[in-house]
Amino acid sequence: MKDLSLVMKMMLKEKKDIFLSIFFGFLAGITAVSLFAASGYLISQAAFAPPIYTLMVLVASVKLLGISSAVSRYGERYFSHRGTFTILKNIRLKVYDRIEPLANRILQKYRSGDILARVVGDVESLQHFFLRVFYPPVVLAVVFIATVFFTMYLSVGVALTMIAGMAVVLLVFPSVFYLFQRKTAASMRERRGALSSAFTDYLYGFRELTIFQQAETKKQQLDQDMHHYEAMKAKENRQLAMREAMVIFFSFLVAVIVLVQAGFYVAEGNLAGTLLAVMFMIAITVFEDTPSMAVLPAHLEESKASSKRLIEVWDNETPSDTAEHELEADVPIQFDFKDVSIQYPNEKKAAVQHASFQIHPGENIAIVGPSGSGKSTLMQAMLTFAPIQSGQIDVNGKALSTLVPDSLWRQMNVSLQHNHFFYGSMYENLRFANNEAGEKACREALKKIQLSHFSLEDQVLEKGSNLSGGEKQRLALARLFLRDASVWLLDEPTSSLDAITEQDIMDEIEKATKYQTVVTIRHRLTGLENMDKIIVMNHGEIVEQGTYRELMKNEKGYFKAMKELENQQLAF
Repeated sequence: MKDLSLVMKMMLKEKKDIFLSIFFGFLAGITAVSLFAASGYLISQAAFAPPIYTLMVLVASVKLLGISSAVSRYGERYFSHRGTFTILKNIRLKVYDRIEPLANRILQKYRSGDILARVVGDVESLQHFFLRVFYPPVVLAVVFIATVFFTMYLSVGVALTMIAGMAVVLLVFPSVFYLFQRKTAASMRERRGALSSAFTDYLYGFRELTIFQQAETKKQQLDQDMHHYEAMKAKENRQLAMREAMVIFFSFLVAVIVLVQAGFYVAEGNLAGTLLAVMFMIAITVFEDTPSMAVLPAHLEESKASSKRLIEVWDNETPSDTAEHELEADVPIQFDFKDVSIQYPNEKKAAVQHASFQIHPGENIAIVGPSGSGKSTLMQAMLTFAPIQSGQIDVNGKALSTLVPDSLWRQMNVSLQHNHFFYGSMYENLRFANNEAGEKACREALKKIQLSHFSLEDQVLEKGSNLSGGEKQRLALARLFLRDASVWLLDEPTSSLDAITEQDIMDEIEKATKYQTVVTIRHRLTGLENMDKIIVMNHGEIVEQGTYRELMKNEKGYFKAMKELENQQLAF
């Protein structure tokens, strides 16, 4: 039941609706049995021409039971569906609460399309657990027990036959069907996740696929995957229909056996003839809802697989609720890397190995090195986004893993290599960093990063697709000028800009961060002379660190070799 722990916990929160659903389901079931039993008895009694008042009482009872059955059935549907939708809402909120703090780490392990399939498809599948798995057998069993007690009063032999038939329907059929269902359910979930991921890749990469003339090939592959999934779904539906037909046939067979058995008892004089139709109608009605047992294994396995796929997303992660310390506001922040190694999931080699250094409040730090050397990973670690394998990062003397991330992020200004822009106006994208920023402050921020030719009303398309690479970088930096922060983390903030514009913007950043801590990742080595510390990385390791002068004095140093090579390239 561990796989179903998520949906079970959410169900327990809706005990009232669950109880009312079962109560009205029982009333609906028992009144339906009583209605058909009374109808059979009415038909049998009418054949003997009884007094009119007898028929009137029976007809009135049938009408009352019919009305009661309809009202009870409405109550059952109302409370069961209300409970289901509330459970589904709680599951969605629970999944979001667990995934949101871990989003960056989760997206390093799973494709975005697969996450979408889990958050949407798997959560949606869990709606069937209460309506199709938990609720039907409970109501069916309770109604059947009450019916059997009444039937035993009339005929013990018929009651035992019904018990045997119901045992097969409630236990044997679901168990056998479940064994077959387990083989197909897992592959269906995996196929749906793979299809969602493939479609997401096709959607996001459509421009590149078109340029390289691979869009049609990718589309054909998607069509094949979709047809394969549809074929699997159709096969599953045929299997469910066959199982349902088997249960219906068996239920009708039990009713026929009851009719034959009751007829034998009537012939033997052990049962009144007027009860023959009653027995048959009871057997027909009490087995009326048994077809739900045919689909129960499918929905049970689907619910287990869906719940398991959701739980495994965050199962081995360390959520933020384990954090116990709030970082004090307006207190200078110091980072201390102690032999830190970082390795991403499914990667054979560590991205960073044995990194040790300190960042003191107010320092201006540059992290340099070739592409893939681990520079961005160090910054991701400072943001709690990278998976630390060994070592520890301390912030003001406390382990980073014990800090509430929000208390750290509130004091940070961050510009990553890839920044997100929302569909909307320039003003809305700027105020994303500070909801209290006014139009004047936003215009000033645009002026500082040389985007004053844009008005605040100008539209920004999804992901900033109508902006150039340099404009995206400058817009991301403009956000930072609208927000007070004691630490600025800049990952290649000006890599898409020309040298003159880059220098002007870096001058503006220097003015704005005169008393702040600044960590900048750079490829170009110009403008590093005044840095308090330069950290040089290569192949995931810190090979050098020190001031510009200290590094340039090292004749065999890696930094000096890179600087001389850059100077030679600039000379040409």
